[in-house]
Amino acid sequence: MNTTIQVLGSGCPTCKKLYELTKEAVAELGLGVEVEYITDVQKIVQMGVMQTPVVAINGKPVVAGFVPDKEEIKKIIEKSVVE
Repeated sequence: MNTTIQVLGSGCPTCKKLYELTKEAVAELGLGVEVEYITDVQKIVQMGVMQTPVVAINGKPVVAGFVPDKEEIKKIIEKSVVE
């Protein structure tokens, strides 16, 4: 199964931080998955989320409106990829 991981945000420092932490978490988990950074407001709205930043795995928002620490991101990714 191909996993897609996206970070959606406005491009602000908080969104960029979540993107960097998510990339690091994916690398540390050894998933070999590219993390996509999306700043397109239309795509964010289409996903149905009102607060950024957002982490979406396979098109499903798993984090919205805050930046968890890297360990928390790793747990969320592991849980979402295993399901």
